[in-house]
Amino acid sequence: MASQKYKAWSVVSASTIAFTVCFMIWMMFAVIGIPIKKMLNLNETQFGLLIAMPVLTGSLIRLPLGMWTDKLGGRIVFFVLMLSTVIPIWMISRATEYWHFLFTSLFVGIAGGSFTVGIAYCARWFPKERQGLAMGIFGAGNTGAAITKLVAPTIVLAYGWAMVPQAYAALMLTTAVLFWLFTYSDATHIAGAQITVREQLMALKDPKVWRYSQYYSIVFGGYVALALWMTKYYVSEYGFDLKTAAMLAAAFSIPGGMLRAVGGYFSDKFGAHTITWWVLWISLVCLFFLSYPQTDFTIQTVSGPSTFHVGLGPTMFTIIMFTMGIAFAIGKASVFKYIADDYPQNIGVISGVVGLAGGMGGFLMPIMFGALVDLTGIRSSAFMLMFGVVWVSLMWMYFTEVRPLDMLRMKKHRPVDTME
Repeated sequence: MASQKYKAWSVVSASTIAFTVCFMIWMMFAVIGIPIKKMLNLNETQFGLLIAMPVLTGSLIRLPLGMWTDKLGGRIVFFVLMLSTVIPIWMISRATEYWHFLFTSLFVGIAGGSFTVGIAYCARWFPKERQGLAMGIFGAGNTGAAITKLVAPTIVLAYGWAMVPQAYAALMLTTAVLFWLFTYSDATHIAGAQITVREQLMALKDPKVWRYSQYYSIVFGGYVALALWMTKYYVSEYGFDLKTAAMLAAAFSIPGGMLRAVGGYFSDKFGAHTITWWVLWISLVCLFFLSYPQTDFTIQTVSGPSTFHVGLGPTMFTIIMFTMGIAFAIGKASVFKYIADDYPQNIGVISGVVGLAGGMGGFLMPIMFGALVDLTGIRSSAFMLMFGVVWVSLMWMYFTEVRPLDMLRMKKHRPVDTME
């Protein structure tokens, strides 16, 4: 009979692989959306809606999936979730009209809800001091976004965009079967009838949950939005072909997934608050430079007018995006360390709420990116929007976490007045 330790690591390994495949599928419109845009002659806003539609379903379903995971167990919920997406994924290859893609992608988006299921499923197999690492390893499945950028363009160029959903449908079916064979259930991890829906939803009244949701809407929602948007950005801004653009965009997506386990380790060691604070500051600095549009300006000198160009070239742009990808990866783990620390008995529901907020950020931002480009004509306006969101989050964090901690330290070190 398998030991508890073997079961725990088998669950994490199988769940991480399954989540990677789910994320590959969730992000596939980042690549196939470009030839579809050309085929249907879509504007930037329509393209933003197309690539974001799967994210909508994957976000909205996270809360009920978290509740079902707490009540029924992660293994059965994860397995059924994967099976439910196989036919919709295949049907994308048969779509011909814009509404066909929007409709089928809603069902494909269910794959994005797998994160909430897996994070609660994996965390419960480990003691509190190792949950950050376990959740970080599982979260490394975000690299599915990078894998799609590396694999899907090759399939598109060799066989056409329709082959991508066909291949991904077969991959999802195979993964679901293997997941069931290599995972386990533990009755002590399942709440069953012991907890009511009303009790689960009480979490929505906790202001800390909404604060964590705001942080996650940046580090995860921003990650998803940019993972969907970057391939198109490289094509439009720098004139790269689809394959090269996708490979460069993967420079942001790869650390955003691979280093999540590192973020879990740091969060266990230094605390969720400290790590998240620095993640937001690094993100703000990166977005400051990314926001500056390509600019030509003329200065009148004693020798006559002199024109200068200011703007990020593709190399520096990619380096800054890579840096921000690292920050987001670590931040995604640190936010969920907050949850594991504060809500150990209610991880499924809380991760569902926070994951929903993060996913909604990933849904809304690509649409706003497209709308801003259509309205302003400035492609870097996407980063201007994110800069504002991160700034607001830093202020919120300062007044609710940093300042109260500083005041508490001052009280502890304040000398006590004595009367003689």
